[in-house]
Amino acid sequence: MSSTGAIFLLVAAIAVVVGLCVYAWSLRKEVSRREAFRRDEDKRAKQNSLDNLDYVASALVQEQVDITEGAWRCKVLLEIIDPSLTERAQFQAFAEHYRRTRHLKTHSARQQLSPRERMQEDKERLAVEDEMRKEVLEAAKAVLEWRSQGPNVLH
Repeated sequence: MSSTGAIFLLVAAIAVVVGLCVYAWSLRKEVSRREAFRRDEDKRAKQNSLDNLDYVASALVQEQVDITEGAWRCKVLLEIIDPSLTERAQFQAFAEHYRRTRHLKTHSARQQLSPRERMQEDKERLAVEDEMRKEVLEAAKAVLEWRSQGPNVLH
């Protein structure tokens, strides 16, 4: 192999390596951009969930929403924010109420029930609501108190 051919191959190899480095660098920038976007989206979703939790807990305390609906929504929002929150003693009433009523039909499944079946489910739901009302309302107040501690309440 002549020295000209060797130099040509060396230059070609260097060009390929430089090209691959540029490509790897651009891929790394794209990964960083996507990670930053995902973190921003997660932060925004968590803030939206916290805001919605404020509204639902406030509506529960003011008894503007059914106990069952409010407890379910609070439980789901707490799980979205941080799954361990539903395990806190002051918020366990939401999970307990959900556990006791999750078998009840909602939305279109409820519409498919006969009037007799709907009435039976309503009686069961109201019995659980009456029994758990105090605990769920206290949990809603605890949410509002917890939220009043400021933006860094999760840490």
